[in-house]
Amino acid sequence: MHQAQDTYSLTDFKQNAKDHLERLKASGRPEVLTVNGKAEAVVMTPETYDRLVEAALQDAKAKIGLGLQQARAGQLI
Repeated sequence: MHQAQDTYSLTDFKQNAKDHLERLKASGRPEVLTVNGKAEAVVMTPETYDRLVEAALQDAKAKIGLGLQQARAGQLI
């Protein structure tokens, strides 16, 4: 779930893009953009995106490894 302080309207983002980009770089946190009060998009720096993707890949690899280990041990259902 996103944090309230990291939520901004799309209009504000468009009007103050440079400020948002500076804040994204400084904080390393993504921002949630809203349209009519509803979350519609998330923006983040490429570095933040890369960290999220790497963490997801590591998690997937660990789970696949565990599944293979269980399969080799005959622990399948």
